[in-house]
Amino acid sequence: MVSATSAEDVLDAADWVLPIPLSAQRLSERGYNQALLLAQQLSPNKTDAGLLLRTRHTLAQRTLPRAERLSNLAGAFAVDPLRTHEIKGRRLVLVDDVMTSGASLHTAALALRQAGAAHICALVLARTEAEQEG
Repeated sequence: MVSATSAEDVLDAADWVLPIPLSAQRLSERGYNQALLLAQQLSPNKTDAGLLLRTRHTLAQRTLPRAERLSNLAGAFAVDPLRTHEIKGRRLVLVDDVMTSGASLHTAALALRQAGAAHICALVLARTEAEQEG
């Protein structure tokens, strides 16, 4: 991931590296957050798994048609209300393992932008092709 074009520059410029959080239910099922493991490898000193929160469990995105992905995630992410001041004016990097439609990253970035983030980038390990609606 670090060898991707501009990834090292983005990580160097970041104030925080934030993994896409899992719901408590999904974390319990899986036993680990793969995005957190990636973030910790990319930038251990800037990774914070507590700034961006998952506020509710959602259906797995891969099971949903493209049009339903954003509505499934509406309100699913929030910045820890006691730490909003740590986001204002900051440069952030979101980390996730797989991106298909980009709905998770978009929704998480929206929560960060509403909390006052100045700049948000995303790094993902893999990109899959979104299924076609038909």
